[in-house]
Amino acid sequence: MTAEKPTKNQLVVKNLTHTYDDGQRKVEVLKGINATFESGKLYAIVGESGGGKTTLLSLLSALDNVQSGEILYNGTSIKKIGAQNFRLKYSNIVFQSFNLIKYMTARENVEVGIDFTGNKSDRSEKEYAYDLLHEVGITQEEADRLVQRLSGGQQQRVAIARSMAGDVPIILADEPTGNLDEKTEAKVLELFKSLATSGKIVIVVTHSQKVATNANAIVYHMKNGKIIT
Repeated sequence: MTAEKPTKNQLVVKNLTHTYDDGQRKVEVLKGINATFESGKLYAIVGESGGGKTTLLSLLSALDNVQSGEILYNGTSIKKIGAQNFRLKYSNIVFQSFNLIKYMTARENVEVGIDFTGNKSDRSEKEYAYDLLHEVGITQEEADRLVQRLSGGQQQRVAIARSMAGDVPIILADEPTGNLDEKTEAKVLELFKSLATSGKIVIVVTHSQKVATNANAIVYHMKNGKIIT
């Protein structure tokens, strides 16, 4: 019998278990997680603090190593792909704290993302960075400002533009709207929906059920290290 081929651009989690040693005892933070994420869809991983969301995101983005179970990208274990290679070619993460370089302009921050990923374009890095920032609603005037002179919502858009620089197939976001007002939050969620529509896997980790509902995402609820829905 021929094995079924995986859907193109698919991330599959199989029986994922993860334990931390806090110095006094071992704490099982993930308990047999199973999930599938496919291209063209927006996913929200929802749950209270301590439920395992951030640990799962760290494993999905290869920032932490799988201890037990598997994470497969298009049928190949990310262990076999290699963590550094996976982060470079296949995934990018947007943090709540933006992780931008404050002494650089918005455009220069995106150019760093272009340099890091080695993404090639027939345009100059400067033009490509402007184009990416324009896609997320940052004007050229704003692009030439130091990021610390931009609003929180604008900085989050810059972080999203930087994540787009490598044109990777998987975008992950850790509480990306946690510091934003309601109006800006809605605009940022629209950006993530647009990225999913373009054919990427987009996974947003949040403690807010409201965010998941507003994004019309496929929702995975996590509690005590397990996916309960």
